[in-house]
Amino acid sequence: MKRRLHAIAVTTLLIAITPSLSYGAEPSVRTTTRQGQGEAAFSIMSWNLEWFFDDSKKDNYSQLAFEKSSPSRGQWNWRRDAVAEAIAKVKPSVAALQEVEGQRVLWYLTRALDREHNLEYDEYAIEGNDRFTEQDVGLLTTRPVDVLSLMRGNVTSQMNSEGEFGAVSKHLAAILEVPVGDTVETILVVNVHLRSGEAGAAIRNKQAASLVRWLRVWEKAPVHVVVLGDFNTEESAGKVRAGSEMSILMSRATRDPSDDLVDLLEHSNAPRQQTHLLPGKQFDRILVSRSLLEDDPGRPDLCLRSIAVRSDLAIRGGVDSTEDHWDRYWEMSDEKRDLSDHYPIIAEFDVR
Repeated sequence: MKRRLHAIAVTTLLIAITPSLSYGAEPSVRTTTRQGQGEAAFSIMSWNLEWFFDDSKKDNYSQLAFEKSSPSRGQWNWRRDAVAEAIAKVKPSVAALQEVEGQRVLWYLTRALDREHNLEYDEYAIEGNDRFTEQDVGLLTTRPVDVLSLMRGNVTSQMNSEGEFGAVSKHLAAILEVPVGDTVETILVVNVHLRSGEAGAAIRNKQAASLVRWLRVWEKAPVHVVVLGDFNTEESAGKVRAGSEMSILMSRATRDPSDDLVDLLEHSNAPRQQTHLLPGKQFDRILVSRSLLEDDPGRPDLCLRSIAVRSDLAIRGGVDSTEDHWDRYWEMSDEKRDLSDHYPIIAEFDVR
């Protein structure tokens, strides 16, 4: 999305693990602990689709949402099918998507995945309250993953009175069940899109504080926690400053390091890899609980296999210039038009 309109990001921690990979505009080459062992037991993608709005303007009320909708049915069909093709290349168990118009466009996307790629996904969304952009976040899931519950947090009057919390207009939490051997493991997935821009740092800090408060309630049942999405952070992986939104989220606002969330991007062999069209920007992240990195020798459990920034899924015919992508997007040919100014991040997990 155009930087002067909006931006993106999330996370980090210090712990040594083995997965590594290399990045670039071409498909990422992954070197992993279990390379060549077939499909992962569980995988999750985070991708900001940058104004994934259909061509219908009937349900758009803000001028910005009206202007950013696809200009015609044909161009919307191209966008829907191209995104479906990109997702089909990696077949994630869960796709956490940002900057979508709502559940209806997610349904169109799952129909394209079924029709064109024989992949069955379910779509989930809860309408947020960003009235300026009308953007939302959503989830796509495929079997054998089961969705037990969907949730959104609310800033209570008590939280408001304390002055340290802020509304998170675009977020969605879900409790998932994932088969692991003869049993299942539960995962709390929180998909977020925080306030953009360097000037929005103070607001992001309050949004992060709200997420930490809600996590204390949501994670009482699940074994694992994943917080991912477009955090619009100005923090780089491995270089998170104390007091920043990423520090608040990752530390869980406690002094106990055992409950910290881990920034998976930090643990690649290219931790400075950008996730956005703008050089050096890492707006998008996947944060996980330590339980998804450490193998429990007493039972089969989910453990990280690999983490990759898949810029190749978004870039078509070479990286768009910022001028072309933001000012002349629909004037470009389908073969050269990038799908988004954000690049997907995909984490894969094995059962060990």
